[in-house]
Formats: sequence, C-alpha cells, structure tokens
Amino acid sequence: MATPRERRATPRGAALELAVLGLLLDSPMHGYELRKQLIALLGWGRVLSYGTLYPCLKSLVRKGFIVADEDLDVDVRGRRNRIVYRLTAEGKEHFAQVMEDSGPASWDDESFGIRFAFFARTSARTRVRILEGRRSRLEERLDNVRKAAQRSRERVDSYTLELQRHGLESVEREVRWLSDLIDRERSGLLDRAPSDQSDPDVPGGHDNAADDDGVDDSTGRRPTTD
Repeated sequence: MATPRERRATPRGAALELAVLGLLLDSPMHGYELRKQLIALLGWGRVLSYGTLYPCLKSLVRKGFIVADEDLDVDVRGRRNRIVYRLTAEGKEHFAQVMEDSGPASWDDESFGIRFAFFARTSARTRVRILEGRRSRLEERLDNVRKAAQRSRERVDSYTLELQRHGLESVEREVRWLSDLIDRERSGLLDRAPSDQSDPDVPGGHDNAADDDGVDDSTGRRPTTD
C-alpha cells in the first residue's frame, strides 16, 4: 500500500520519476548508468545522489511502473549480480498519460525541463499548450520582478541592481525562446494540415490538367489535327 508521501509526491519527486520512466522507455538500465543519464538530462546545475535516486526507483517498483531484475549477464565475484531496471506495461501507460497532461504542473520550474526533454513523445497540441503556459508563467514573473525592482531601486546598491538586471535578462531571453518555439510548432501544424485542393505530387499544389494549354512540351508547338 502506498504511503501518504508516495500518494502526494513533491514536484521535484514527480519530475524525477517521469525522467526515470522516460529514459527506461528506450532501454533497461543499471542504476549507475541511469544516474549518469539523469544527470545529463537534468543539467550541470543539478546533482543527483544515489540517496535520491534509489528511493525513487523503489517507489516506482512498488507502484508497478518498473521492475528490478538481476542482470545475469554480469558476473561479479563475491557479490550479487547488478540490478537492471525495466519499464512495465503499466509504466509505459502512466508515462504516456503524464506526457499528455498540459496543466500548470507541466510548465513549473521543476517539471518543464523534463517535459521538454521528452517533447518528441508528446502530441503537437500538447506541446503548444505547455509552451504557452510556460511563457505566460514567465511573463507574469517578469512583470512582478520589474515592479519590485522599481520600488527598491533607491534602496539597493549597484551590485544588487546588477544581479536584478541579470535575472531580468535571463527571463526575457527565455520568453523570446519560448515565443520562437511556439511559432515553429504552429507552423509545423499548418504544414501538416491536409489540403483537398492540392496535388501532393505537383509542386505548388497545382493540377496538371489546369495547366494544360495544349502545347507539346518536347517541341513547344501545338499538335496539328488532320
């Protein structure tokens, strides 16, 4: 039976679980390799200890989302075989469900990076909703920071002002990046939209019959009739 802590995972814990499921979707892994992949996924600023990883793995095993098996292909003298973690059918289904969720939790600071890393496994409409939600969240934060900076400008030193400026520029840069991604995603949706009036085999979508002026392309002359 799940404990209350497992039933209500913290945003960081939920993001880590999602990252584990996403990586195991590609192939089973040992804990050591999984930790390396997670650190690369989370970025250089995040340190992931085994003390954080293994409780997460045990929780996923209890939930039935992954299984832990001994790797019989690895023979370690005087020690038991290493454990390899594999995704279950329930884990695949849970991962797919979470990846289609576009609510506020999908664009918060803890989850957005993980969700974005697995965008290739997310529908285009869901990607756009998450990107728009993230941009809206940052624009709101940007407005609050600007107002706070204006109120405190006369009471802080030049170093604090410089730090505030750096923070503002970082958020503004991410907002521009998100806007560019949203435009590209929407363009992709339009490019894939079916058209009943175009012929996919003809450049520009024109019908051959519509352009037939009776001229023989090989001679540049109209055929004569007897």
